[in-house]
Amino acid sequence: MQIRRFLWQDLTWAFFLLVLAVGFGLVKQWGLVSLAFQGDLADHLAKMREQRREQQFQGVKTLNLAQAYELFQEGRTLFIDARKDEEYAELHIAAAVNLPLEKLKDKDNPALANIAKERRIVVYCGEANCDLALKVAEKLQAAGFTRVEAYLGGFRAWDEAGYPVDTSK
Repeated sequence: MQIRRFLWQDLTWAFFLLVLAVGFGLVKQWGLVSLAFQGDLADHLAKMREQRREQQFQGVKTLNLAQAYELFQEGRTLFIDARKDEEYAELHIAAAVNLPLEKLKDKDNPALANIAKERRIVVYCGEANCDLALKVAEKLQAAGFTRVEAYLGGFRAWDEAGYPVDTSK
Protein backbone atom coordinates (compact mmCIF):
# COMPACT_ATOMS: atom_id res chain seq x y z
CA MET A 1 0.00 0.00 0.00
CA GLN A 2 2.83 2.34 0.93
CA ILE A 3 4.60 1.60 -2.41
CA ARG A 4 1.49 2.51 -4.39
CA ARG A 5 1.23 5.82 -2.56
CA PHE A 6 4.87 6.68 -3.38
CA LEU A 7 4.36 5.62 -6.98
CA TRP A 8 1.27 7.80 -7.22
CA GLN A 9 3.16 10.77 -5.74
CA ASP A 10 6.07 10.23 -8.13
CA LEU A 11 3.74 10.08 -11.12
CA THR A 12 1.95 13.22 -9.95
CA TRP A 13 5.24 15.11 -9.64
CA ALA A 14 6.42 13.82 -13.01
CA PHE A 15 3.19 14.99 -14.64
CA PHE A 16 3.47 18.38 -12.89
CA LEU A 17 7.08 18.80 -14.11
CA LEU A 18 6.07 17.79 -17.63
CA VAL A 19 3.26 20.36 -17.72
CA LEU A 20 5.60 22.99 -16.29
CA ALA A 21 8.27 22.22 -18.93
CA VAL A 22 5.75 22.36 -21.78
CA GLY A 23 4.37 25.63 -20.42
CA PHE A 24 7.83 27.22 -20.19
CA GLY A 25 8.67 25.93 -23.66
CA LEU A 26 5.52 27.44 -25.14
CA VAL A 27 6.17 30.79 -23.45
CA LYS A 28 9.85 30.84 -24.47
CA GLN A 29 9.17 29.82 -28.08
CA TRP A 30 5.75 31.42 -28.57
CA GLY A 31 6.91 33.26 -31.70
CA LEU A 32 7.78 29.99 -33.43
CA VAL A 33 4.65 28.26 -32.14
CA SER A 34 2.42 31.01 -33.52
CA LEU A 35 4.25 30.89 -36.87
CA ALA A 36 3.65 27.14 -36.98
CA PHE A 37 -0.08 27.62 -36.36
CA GLN A 38 -0.19 30.23 -39.14
CA GLY A 39 1.66 27.88 -41.52
CA ASP A 40 4.64 30.24 -41.87
CA LEU A 41 7.24 28.33 -39.86
CA ALA A 42 9.00 26.72 -42.84
CA ASP A 43 9.43 30.08 -44.59
CA HIS A 44 10.68 31.68 -41.38
CA LEU A 45 13.23 28.92 -40.80
CA ALA A 46 14.41 29.16 -44.42
CA LYS A 47 14.97 32.90 -44.00
CA MET A 48 16.85 32.30 -40.76
CA ARG A 49 19.03 29.67 -42.46
CA GLU A 50 19.75 32.08 -45.31
CA GLN A 51 20.72 34.86 -42.89
CA ARG A 52 23.02 32.49 -40.98
CA ARG A 53 24.62 31.34 -44.22
CA GLU A 54 25.20 34.92 -45.38
CA GLN A 55 26.84 35.79 -42.10
CA GLN A 56 28.87 32.60 -41.68
CA PHE A 57 30.03 32.27 -45.29
CA GLN A 58 30.39 35.92 -46.29
CA GLY A 59 33.30 35.40 -48.67
CA VAL A 60 31.74 32.59 -50.71
CA LYS A 61 29.87 33.49 -53.89
CA THR A 62 26.76 31.43 -54.55
CA LEU A 63 24.88 30.22 -57.61
CA ASN A 64 21.36 29.04 -58.28
CA LEU A 65 20.41 26.09 -60.48
CA ALA A 66 20.15 28.06 -63.73
CA GLN A 67 23.54 29.73 -63.21
CA ALA A 68 25.23 26.43 -62.34
CA TYR A 69 23.76 24.73 -65.41
CA GLU A 70 24.89 27.58 -67.64
CA LEU A 71 28.46 27.15 -66.39
CA PHE A 72 28.17 23.39 -66.88
CA GLN A 73 27.08 23.87 -70.49
CA GLU A 74 30.09 26.11 -71.18
CA GLY A 75 32.29 23.15 -70.24
CA ARG A 76 35.15 25.13 -68.69
CA THR A 77 34.13 24.91 -65.03
CA LEU A 78 35.24 22.16 -62.66
CA PHE A 79 32.33 20.82 -60.59
CA ILE A 80 33.23 19.44 -57.17
CA ASP A 81 30.86 17.14 -55.31
CA ALA A 82 31.22 17.76 -51.56
CA ARG A 83 29.15 14.71 -50.56
CA LYS A 84 30.48 11.48 -49.09
CA ASP A 85 32.15 8.97 -51.42
CA GLU A 86 29.17 6.58 -51.31
CA GLU A 87 26.69 9.25 -52.41
CA TYR A 88 29.03 10.41 -55.18
CA ALA A 89 29.50 6.84 -56.42
CA GLU A 90 25.74 6.33 -56.56
CA LEU A 91 25.06 9.37 -58.78
CA HIS A 92 26.65 12.78 -59.34
CA ILE A 93 26.78 15.67 -61.80
CA ALA A 94 28.46 14.45 -64.97
CA ALA A 95 32.26 14.99 -64.94
CA ALA A 96 32.21 16.20 -61.31
CA VAL A 97 35.11 15.37 -59.00
CA ASN A 98 34.42 14.04 -55.50
CA LEU A 99 36.07 16.06 -52.74
CA PRO A 100 34.32 15.69 -49.38
CA LEU A 101 35.17 18.06 -46.54
CA GLU A 102 37.10 15.34 -44.68
CA LYS A 103 39.60 15.12 -47.55
CA LEU A 104 40.36 18.84 -47.26
CA LYS A 105 41.83 18.56 -43.77
CA ASP A 106 45.25 18.04 -45.33
CA LYS A 107 46.61 21.31 -46.80
CA ASP A 108 48.84 19.39 -49.24
CA ASN A 109 45.99 17.34 -50.64
CA PRO A 110 47.12 15.53 -53.82
CA ALA A 111 43.63 15.94 -55.28
CA LEU A 112 44.17 19.71 -55.32
CA ALA A 113 47.70 19.61 -56.74
CA ASN A 114 46.48 19.15 -60.33
CA ILE A 115 43.93 21.97 -60.22
CA ALA A 116 45.04 25.45 -61.29
CA LYS A 117 44.40 28.02 -58.55
CA GLU A 118 42.65 30.35 -61.03
CA ARG A 119 40.34 27.68 -62.49
CA ARG A 120 36.64 28.31 -62.06
CA ILE A 121 35.18 25.84 -59.56
CA VAL A 122 31.58 25.16 -58.56
CA VAL A 123 31.04 23.14 -55.39
CA TYR A 124 27.74 21.41 -54.64
CA CYS A 125 26.30 19.06 -52.04
CA GLY A 126 23.13 17.01 -51.72
CA GLU A 127 20.27 19.38 -51.02
CA ALA A 128 19.43 23.06 -50.75
CA ASN A 129 19.65 23.02 -46.96
CA CYS A 130 23.12 21.44 -46.94
CA ASP A 131 26.09 23.61 -45.97
CA LEU A 132 28.82 21.24 -47.21
CA ALA A 133 29.19 23.11 -50.51
CA LEU A 134 29.78 26.35 -48.63
CA LYS A 135 32.25 24.74 -46.23
CA VAL A 136 34.26 23.10 -49.02
CA ALA A 137 34.22 26.32 -51.08
CA GLU A 138 35.51 28.21 -48.05
CA LYS A 139 38.33 25.67 -47.56
CA LEU A 140 39.27 25.90 -51.24
CA GLN A 141 39.43 29.68 -51.00
CA ALA A 142 41.62 29.36 -47.92
CA ALA A 143 43.88 27.04 -49.97
CA GLY A 144 44.37 29.80 -52.55
CA PHE A 145 41.75 29.02 -55.19
CA THR A 146 40.44 32.33 -56.50
CA ARG A 147 37.33 31.48 -58.56
CA VAL A 148 35.28 29.26 -56.26
CA GLU A 149 31.49 29.38 -56.06
CA ALA A 150 28.92 27.26 -54.23
CA TYR A 151 25.82 25.98 -56.00
CA LEU A 152 23.18 26.00 -53.27
CA GLY A 153 20.40 24.06 -54.98
CA GLY A 154 22.08 20.74 -54.34
CA PHE A 155 22.37 17.60 -56.40
CA ARG A 156 18.74 16.69 -55.81
CA ALA A 157 17.50 19.82 -57.66
CA TRP A 158 20.01 19.19 -60.46
CA ASP A 159 18.82 15.60 -60.89
CA GLU A 160 15.14 16.54 -60.69
CA ALA A 161 15.71 19.15 -63.42
CA GLY A 162 16.91 16.33 -65.69
CA TYR A 163 20.43 17.73 -66.09
CA PRO A 164 23.35 15.40 -66.93
CA VAL A 165 24.32 12.95 -64.21
CA ASP A 166 26.78 10.07 -64.09
CA THR A 167 27.75 7.04 -62.00
CA SER A 168 31.37 6.66 -63.14
CA LYS A 169 34.24 7.84 -60.98
